[in-house]
Amino acid sequence: MNMHEDRVAEFQRLHSAGCFVMPNPWDVGSARALERMGFKALATTSAGLAWTLGVADAQVTRDQALEHLRVIAAAVRVPVNADFEGGYAVDPADVAANVTLAVSTGIAGLSIEDSSGDQADPLFEFDLAVERVAAARRAIDGSGTGVVLTGRSEGFVCGRPDIEETIRRLQAYAEAGADCLYAPRIDKLEHVAAIVAAVSPKPVNLLINSPFTTVAEAAQLGVRRISVGGTLARTAWGGFLQAAGEIADTGTFTRFEQLPNVDGLFSP
Repeated sequence: MNMHEDRVAEFQRLHSAGCFVMPNPWDVGSARALERMGFKALATTSAGLAWTLGVADAQVTRDQALEHLRVIAAAVRVPVNADFEGGYAVDPADVAANVTLAVSTGIAGLSIEDSSGDQADPLFEFDLAVERVAAARRAIDGSGTGVVLTGRSEGFVCGRPDIEETIRRLQAYAEAGADCLYAPRIDKLEHVAAIVAAVSPKPVNLLINSPFTTVAEAAQLGVRRISVGGTLARTAWGGFLQAAGEIADTGTFTRFEQLPNVDGLFSP
């Protein structure tokens, strides 16, 4: 096996039992720091990437996203899962073409979501959403890479917090070939348990972006994978904005205390 094959195989193995945390770096430095801390897999964050480019989430282009995936995958040895948003296309054939490009970047997994970007109708119509996941499945199978496909339903993100519809979509994505299922912004444990039961035996990813549960509690519910989305990036931005805001507002520097030795993270 080459390194890419090894990482895909390891990512598949991680999904087979237990529960693992897959934090989301936003650049090479944060990726390498998380790897050195012992995390067994990482995931990109579309929001975190967007902020490094000085734009809002969902304003990153396909080619910018693909280059970011190449850079992050090359920077670490652990498996990297790609936040590939909606595949940067609407039509299933175009989603498949873009997935084919993505799996050549060195990633071990990617997700396809069903958010349309239309405020009036924020989720893709059901049949189209399912076909988009199926198209991604065919593209991965055609690539021969074995990259793990995650089907995402965005109802709780885009103002349609209907747990029954979310479960219906996740079940359909599982039947269409998704290896893992994910509904971000679910923060009620009874909803988490319902999703796990509905798509079993396929694994479920849980986003934890607030302290509503713990790794141990999520594992007990049957969650297989945990990610944090853009929340680590927001945490870093929070510290930066507070310190810079103090300088701008008062001309003082009280936050320049008890700071980490960042060089120490990357010393040989």
